[in-house]
Amino acid sequence: MKLIVAVQEAVTDGLPAAEPSWRELHAIELERPLIDAEMDLLDVQISLLDRPASELDQRRLRRAANKVLAARRTVANRLGTGDAA
Repeated sequence: MKLIVAVQEAVTDGLPAAEPSWRELHAIELERPLIDAEMDLLDVQISLLDRPASELDQRRLRRAANKVLAARRTVANRLGTGDAA
């Protein structure tokens, strides 16, 4: 019987814990409104992939895009004032 062993060392051995630090979690929480707004915009865009946009759909798309821009502005202002991690 022939013994089969790995020739290379394991790639993941000795890596630090893969959990985010509290600073990274805080940064994610500060960006949560932006993440939610981008997800809403993506939902609208996905719903319009297979059909032409009606007037109502165009309004939904504009509102979602404006929500993303407002959230980006808010996050950028926080980063500029030093409130973010």
